[in-house]
Amino acid sequence: MRKALLIAAEVDPRLARLLAADGRFEVRVQPARSEAELAAIVGGAHIVVTRAYNRVSREVIEAGTNLELIAQATSGIDNIDQEAARERGVAICNLPGENANAVAELVIGFILALTRTVPFYTRQVAAGGWPRHDCATRHEMRHYRLGIAGLGEVGRRVARLASAFGMEPRAYDPYLTGADFEERGAARLHTLEDLLDGSDIVTLHVPLTAQTRRMIDASAIHRMRRGTILINVARGEVIDQPAALEALRAGHLGGLALDVLEQEPPPSPLPDDPRLILTPHIGGCTHECRSALAEKLFARISEFYDRPPSPRPEGRP
Repeated sequence: MRKALLIAAEVDPRLARLLAADGRFEVRVQPARSEAELAAIVGGAHIVVTRAYNRVSREVIEAGTNLELIAQATSGIDNIDQEAARERGVAICNLPGENANAVAELVIGFILALTRTVPFYTRQVAAGGWPRHDCATRHEMRHYRLGIAGLGEVGRRVARLASAFGMEPRAYDPYLTGADFEERGAARLHTLEDLLDGSDIVTLHVPLTAQTRRMIDASAIHRMRRGTILINVARGEVIDQPAALEALRAGHLGGLALDVLEQEPPPSPLPDDPRLILTPHIGGCTHECRSALAEKLFARISEFYDRPPSPRPEGRP
């Protein structure tokens, strides 16, 4: 019997073509944005392909009465109710680290833009100005102390790219050994407080967990030196977004770059400030990355159905 596969997210078209060419799958492409939309269409699907913006809740999983696999071409799976999936014997596959290079490059772009105040100059020149009088007050990247929270695949690439600009990255990651830090090109800090206290730029590369939710709250922000640049390309809920915006308005933060927001898209306009860079969760959104993710997710789905079937939990239809 062919497996009904629902692509409920915006993914590279190559994934649908690869799956359709495999005789084991019957493919339906129907992107859904809300939880209710997803629950309404998951129906008889055996496999559902999602992205981080899809909330795969218990209600969605229970609506998928034939569901066997949730496949997601992202590092994090915090949008999926993993306990509900385990209870119903639904497997989850994802692609941790596959978008690391694209995300790390965006972080370096944020650092360059904010340390050289590119958004400010863009506005001034577009408005007819030519503000060169203070340009020599800007510094090269090697002037700044870079603190990386989370030295996984993205964090380690940020460290190596930053080193090429003459920076000396330091990082905090409680799950790594000293040898890991040495191999990944960053000096080890033993506490988050040490990182916040001693960095001019703080960039976040942690998964969203109970421990990391709002790890950068108002108190953490005010530990940072005045003028610190804060970058978040992890998950929006890792920082207290209102506190960060207020710290920027008050001048405590010297710059703020957010590729992820607490609510995506945001329910109301955000401040129009040249010290604030906002992007619509595009860290891993490049042609090369999307193409590679499509091929690798196809391979993971294919491999899942190449394995011998696992026994289902008691009571599972």
